[in-house]
Amino acid sequence: MAIRRFMQGALAAAALVGMGSVAAKDFVLSANSWGAAQNAAVASAGGTVRYSHATGLALVSSDRATFLADVLAGGAVQRGAVDIAVQQAPVRTLDMAPELQAVPATPNDSFFQHIQWAPQSIGAPAAWAAGYTGKGVRVAVIDGGVYGAHADLAGALDTGAARSFVPGAPGSCQVRWDCDTGTFWHGTHVSGIVAARANNGIGVAGIAPESTVVPVKALHGGSGSFGSVIAAILYAATEGRAHIINMSLGAAFTRGGGQANDAQGAAELVSAMNRAVNFAGSKGVLVISSAGNDATDFDHTGSLIDTPAQSGNGLAVSATGPLGFALGATDFARFSSYSNYGRSIVSLAAPGGDFALPGEAPCTLSRVPSGTVTIPCWAFDMVLSTSRGTVAAGGYTWAAGTSMAAPAAAAVAALIKQKNPNISVGALKNKLMNSADDLGKPGSDPFYGRGYLNAARAVAN
Repeated sequence: MAIRRFMQGALAAAALVGMGSVAAKDFVLSANSWGAAQNAAVASAGGTVRYSHATGLALVSSDRATFLADVLAGGAVQRGAVDIAVQQAPVRTLDMAPELQAVPATPNDSFFQHIQWAPQSIGAPAAWAAGYTGKGVRVAVIDGGVYGAHADLAGALDTGAARSFVPGAPGSCQVRWDCDTGTFWHGTHVSGIVAARANNGIGVAGIAPESTVVPVKALHGGSGSFGSVIAAILYAATEGRAHIINMSLGAAFTRGGGQANDAQGAAELVSAMNRAVNFAGSKGVLVISSAGNDATDFDHTGSLIDTPAQSGNGLAVSATGPLGFALGATDFARFSSYSNYGRSIVSLAAPGGDFALPGEAPCTLSRVPSGTVTIPCWAFDMVLSTSRGTVAAGGYTWAAGTSMAAPAAAAVAALIKQKNPNISVGALKNKLMNSADDLGKPGSDPFYGRGYLNAARAVAN
């Protein structure tokens, strides 16, 4: 999941380059609606519209020092702020060795039965046996790049609807939805948790293994911006035709900031994010976000705000994970060592994995139909899913974070949506939370929210 970085002072003005310009900056602008008058106002103030939506939100670039004051003075645009960063980064990862990824001789997933504790801990196989696999449901993964050629995601991705909202040189890796840096590719891991194909003779099984992922890139190399995420939400909820949006990303920052203009700028960006999330809800799209990985108690840290986890009418997910799964531990709902918590942020909990088991002692677990995997025991407590890897067919990586918990919840929401195609966003949220196992204090709990995700009960009720 995204490691949230405090954004104190992130809205401070850049150094002047000349008498009338600054280094080009991005802005998030808001109007009652967006059309020709707003485009003209931006152009007159010296800006370029990168993305706009009829609802009144736009992402704009300008190198004019007075751009924001000028565009707001005209009246066509009512609000705006300098864009700031959101981050993604798994707490810890471990790549699987390529030689362990060979396709088995029989048609079954190599790692599901003995190694993938997460889907089994929430009763996903029982949901599948009842006929609910997410078929026909579209989950937009707003994240980094997704490796479109991964063999375990074949048929899972709507590549025609895939988009990138990351700025950069035309044709570069940065602006392509199916490109990113390194061998992990956070968006690929998240996509596999949702929709990796089951019983295809390859690798892992997603929790909604017949759902469709719409890849919407808003970050590259672990970094992006509010504006790109907002544009991605608006796209996913309209042209992307998503039923559910997953965002394993975010930013936590002080409400007042470190500069005189920070408080107003932060408020404008939070307001714009709320507006985008609520717009998605108005279109019948449930937005699910990760709660963050800083072990922060948001019920007793009033100076901090976490978005999109605390944005609009979406819901946020905390993480759990066993301590010694390879040694026989079955405490899958154990609250993870890094997860943020608090009734003010957490709606429910889901498997995100952990890495808190001490030592580097090796453990060995079986594959299907034969063979074994030997890695440090603590790594088996993390979540195994698809990654870019180093070979053409893609790889597999263990990772831990609320980034891994959020797509588990999004996938169960897809199962519910398959059973109830016309369900409202409010009813979908309630069914997801009311079917969870009520852990911690009865009712709403600061660690588990309404409870630990339960796929079997979600489609049985």
